[in-house]
Amino acid sequence: MNNKESLYRKIWVVALPIIFQNIIDASVNSADVLMLNYVGQDAISAVSLANSLVGILFMLLYGIGTGIAMLAAQYYGKGDLVTIEKIEGIGLKFSLSVAALGAFFCMTIPQKLMYIYTSDPVLIELGARYLRFIAPGLLFWAISAVYMAILRCIGRVGTSTVIETTALLVNVCLNAVFIFGLFGVPKLGVIGVAIATTLSRLIQLLFCIVVSFGAEVKLSLKPMFERHRLLEKDFFSMALPAIGNDLSWSLAFSMYSVIIGHLGNDMVAAYSITNVVRNLGTVFCFGMASATGIIVGQILGSGQRDEGIKAAHTLFRLTILAGILGGIVVALVMPFALTHASLTPQALDYLKFMLLISTYYIMGTAVNTCLIAGIFRAGGDSKFGFICDTIDMWCYAVPLGLLAAFVFKLPVKVVFFLLCTDEFVKWPWVLKHFYSHKWARNITRDEMD
Repeated sequence: MNNKESLYRKIWVVALPIIFQNIIDASVNSADVLMLNYVGQDAISAVSLANSLVGILFMLLYGIGTGIAMLAAQYYGKGDLVTIEKIEGIGLKFSLSVAALGAFFCMTIPQKLMYIYTSDPVLIELGARYLRFIAPGLLFWAISAVYMAILRCIGRVGTSTVIETTALLVNVCLNAVFIFGLFGVPKLGVIGVAIATTLSRLIQLLFCIVVSFGAEVKLSLKPMFERHRLLEKDFFSMALPAIGNDLSWSLAFSMYSVIIGHLGNDMVAAYSITNVVRNLGTVFCFGMASATGIIVGQILGSGQRDEGIKAAHTLFRLTILAGILGGIVVALVMPFALTHASLTPQALDYLKFMLLISTYYIMGTAVNTCLIAGIFRAGGDSKFGFICDTIDMWCYAVPLGLLAAFVFKLPVKVVFFLLCTDEFVKWPWVLKHFYSHKWARNITRDEMD
């Protein structure tokens, strides 16, 4: 088997389970919205806005996970499992700190958090209830997210996918029970959605613990309390910019929700359904990006720089195809969404426009996610993405949206269109950095303190 055939086989083995997991995740989110559809438009809007806040925490945990993957994938390519256990401990220390802080705020000041996104008292109260009950699930997810990142890096992608898929299916079943009041359970509305999410994350953590007994790298809290000076230095210098990148991006994207949240309930409801459909379209490109980081990182960690660069170019071309496929998915789902969404005529008009924009917006997301969160980070280069995304989002997209919505008071469709230019503005710099190959580095150490 030549190198090209071997690479495609590896892509098949690594990417497909992640894509399948993303499909299940997006499908569960779609099912949640469909079930909330029976509760009412306010419930959909409130959960959507509350999840904008929770999304910030999840992006922080995702950043920690990719930071772990940057190091763990390369050390796995080197064959060093002992160091991977140390990396796991560092990741757990950070993820649990972030989750504990987020859970504390969700429990103590949920109304104030919701007020950031909307001034509608009904949405604030519904969203606050949701945040209180989802808070414990953040702690469960913090632990399992780190361990599943480790599993992917050590070649257990299928195991990670089974765990995540099981948790998501449990989530959708529990949602049905609590929303519709099945088996004698009272109808709990948005609170039921939060309880279902928390319980599914607990089950996910329990599965991680069980799998850990037979895995090469165990799930243990003990490494959290150990000090590894050089490895922590590497984590800080490489992972923190990745975490900062994801935090900066998620805060900016959350600002989109703030802007849209003050443009009326019709706009919020349409935006929430648009995000669900868009997530269905991005499962392929996000799956490719995750696989890219693992595969390229393992090759670079084994000392094969030229092969790592070739693999990156192959994966980038496949990501472009994934972006095209994602746009087609959105176009195919659009008629169903417009037919079955219980929205006002005005909200349906907004939804149609937003979905049309999303058919091409996914390509921008695909390219940038593959390069910034996948290829660049595989070589330990997280600073470029941090700088690029921060400038793009906070110096361009967010100010543009605020000016368009609240200063010039442009039509809401124009505001949404302008917000959706963010991914394409940074293409020239991102593509230039990719073709420079400055990101392609072996970041492993031969000796540890």
